[in-house]
Amino acid sequence: MERFFPVFRALGQLLSLFSLTLLIPLVFAHILNDGAESAYDLAFVATLACGLTLHGVTWRFRRDLNVRDGFLLVALAWSVLPVFAAIPFYSQLDVNFTRAYFEAVSGLTATGATILTRIDALPPSINLWRHLIIWMGGMGLIVLAVAILPMLGIGGRQMFKAEIPSPMKDTKLTPRIAQTAKGLWLVYVGITSVCALAYRWAGMGDFDAVCHAFSTIALGGFSTHDQSFAYWNSPLIEGIAIVFMLIAGMNFSTHYVAIIGRDARTYLRDPEILWFLGVLLISVLLITFYLWGFQIYESSTITLRYAAFNLISIATSAGFANTDYSLWPFFAPLCMLFLCSFVSCSGSTGGGIKMMRAVLLYKQVYRELLRAMHPNAVHPVKLGGRSVPQNMLFAVLAFSFIYMASLVALTLAMSFSGLEIVTAFSAIVASLNNTGPGLGQVGPAGNFSSLNDFQLWVCTFAMLLGRLEIFTLLVVLMPAFWKK
Repeated sequence: MERFFPVFRALGQLLSLFSLTLLIPLVFAHILNDGAESAYDLAFVATLACGLTLHGVTWRFRRDLNVRDGFLLVALAWSVLPVFAAIPFYSQLDVNFTRAYFEAVSGLTATGATILTRIDALPPSINLWRHLIIWMGGMGLIVLAVAILPMLGIGGRQMFKAEIPSPMKDTKLTPRIAQTAKGLWLVYVGITSVCALAYRWAGMGDFDAVCHAFSTIALGGFSTHDQSFAYWNSPLIEGIAIVFMLIAGMNFSTHYVAIIGRDARTYLRDPEILWFLGVLLISVLLITFYLWGFQIYESSTITLRYAAFNLISIATSAGFANTDYSLWPFFAPLCMLFLCSFVSCSGSTGGGIKMMRAVLLYKQVYRELLRAMHPNAVHPVKLGGRSVPQNMLFAVLAFSFIYMASLVALTLAMSFSGLEIVTAFSAIVASLNNTGPGLGQVGPAGNFSSLNDFQLWVCTFAMLLGRLEIFTLLVVLMPAFWKK
């Protein structure tokens, strides 16, 4: 176990850094005197004390982390940090630890599922904290730590590669990993700021604009109102949300290169983005015509408004809603849940298997069909004009298999607990893809508060599994990982 002390040392540093973020809602609570001040006092002291203690006990064990250490640190960070992020919920709200931890994991994994009701009546600082952790989790706390603490020598590249989705892992935007992380965060902060200003211009209040900008760019789905975007009933606000959900669903490395190079053609050279926009456009038109055929709304314009907003929101794993789409004919919400499994681009803040893997799966299936007709022909799988290595195709196939296996196993676990199948399946799909709302009891008109503790722990595990792209977490759970 001593060989992992450098990992615990780095975790202590992460906890110490994370404690500083609690100062933001703490100051906010004291300024507004909203009654939640003591919750943040306790959370800040506990997080900082644990971080400093863990660092102090292991401070002598300083070395660069190897690949195995990187996997362990990422898994520990995403499972331990929510314990401390949950303290304000546990101490301030009438919820047990399971529900507080679920809410914190949902935030830090940018899932947006919630067990809270009467959100409008929450202390403002609690709502700010919910949106702040979802924003930090969107890009990744590990990337933030690498950007701010490059001098620690804690194996930044291993952490970054364990955190960032493949196939972005081996793409170096700048010569140094710290510069890469800083560049991504600068783009992230800049886009968030523009989004907040746009919301404010469209009619949101200052507080709502900032919170929803955090949630939109992180593709999280938390809102300061129980009605989500239906609270404003504003096509302008919804249009702005659609634009920024699309931006957040694209690869942030592409944004970085386009902004630094001041070349919009960068987006055209990214084959994943063309698939991303194409699939969403076709899907929006399909659902619009489908709903119009059932005369759900009185005009085609209104039908397009609701179809476009809710489909793009769910497909990109943002999880906002401006109507109870679970009342639509069942095909429409089911199609939306299917899309959230793969639409978001790699390197985005979205969840699911990512569009890159979906495209490679499609091309691999197409190649196998060609091989069946022409066994001796050579048909390399290409993406962006370049052949894809076989090892990458094998990795994508393995990932897709374990993704489906996890989806089935966790759905069976939910069904075993007595939950009806629509709620059980959609809750796992929404959690594994970090989307937020599902169908049935966990649909847009409800939330996860009706689930029991066992069911919430299953969903919590699914959220962590999805956020860490399955392999990162499963590798740490393998017995072989802990052998010398």
